Amino acid sequence: MLILGIESSCDETAASVVSDCREIRSSVISTQIEEHKKYGGVVPEIASRRHCENILGVTRKALDEAGVTLADLDGVAVTYAPGLIGALLVGVNFAKGLAMASGKPLIPVHHIAGHIATNYLSHADLEPPYLCLVASGGHSHIIEVLSYTQFRVVGRTRDDAAGECFDKCARAMGFPYPGGVHVDKAAQSGDPDAFKLPRPTVAGNEFDFSFSGLKTSVINMLHNAEQKGTDIDRNDLSASIQSTISGILTDHTMRAAEALGYKKIALAGGVSANSGVRAAMSAACQERGYEFFMPEKSLCGDNGAMIACQGSYNFLAGIRADESLNAIATLSMDDI
Repeated sequence: MLILGIESSCDETAASVVSDCREIRSSVISTQIEEHKKYGGVVPEIASRRHCENILGVTRKALDEAGVTLADLDGVAVTYAPGLIGALLVGVNFAKGLAMASGKPLIPVHHIAGHIATNYLSHADLEPPYLCLVASGGHSHIIEVLSYTQFRVVGRTRDDAAGECFDKCARAMGFPYPGGVHVDKAAQSGDPDAFKLPRPTVAGNEFDFSFSGLKTSVINMLHNAEQKGTDIDRNDLSASIQSTISGILTDHTMRAAEALGYKKIALAGGVSANSGVRAAMSAACQERGYEFFMPEKSLCGDNGAMIACQGSYNFLAGIRADESLNAIATLSMDDI
């Protein structure tokens, strides 16, 4: 079985061919980081335009590197939600055109389900059910993976996502976009106990996250220091931020696992590339005797392989879309 996956939910135009659900035959990514860096973040209109310019070439290269043609495919999978609406529309409409022209099934894929699927590409032995922490620039979720195509959200962010907190703190410290990777690098030389930062909690669901208060605390600390003319060690502050976010994510996930009876835990999403988060989750699982899975770092960011992988399982489950498929900017995992 050969599935082409197309991803364009934010600022990466990506396409990949995956065979038999878990073997990556090709993976091509065109990133826009350098262009958006000058603005300190992703500019949606620019992202959409670049997707329009890049998607044909990226897809053609993915097919060429896999050594296949459209005729060889069993289906075309595409991210349709959630994400930047203009960016999503480029991928969705391109995939609809490919599917219609080739007579292949069109397979809709939820972006977060795609991130979860990166673990199948990295671990041949991983099978549902298990509990997965998905942390990225736009998402922070604890999800029960009941089957390859069935999910239940048990915890989510009420405001900022973990990756958003990393990036906004980084920007306040003067690091270039994307900031999370610079915080991670600086943290290696810092003291994680140098600053006592808040760990906000929310009422109503003990597994939900809130990172807005942490972000605000860091920004206020930096502003106060600037007004007083004092310096804050960026390495120490980065280490403290990383330690705090890693601790929050890990603590909530471990409590959810204990409450729900899971002993198989996975990590996914862009923040799963963060060394502090990877180490904290791994240590907590090892301490409790849980099985722990996380994707290779090369698969943590947005990519087409994760969409092709999840699309393969959707295909096997009979999940299809027709020409009426539309992009959706916000869609909970509970609603797919």
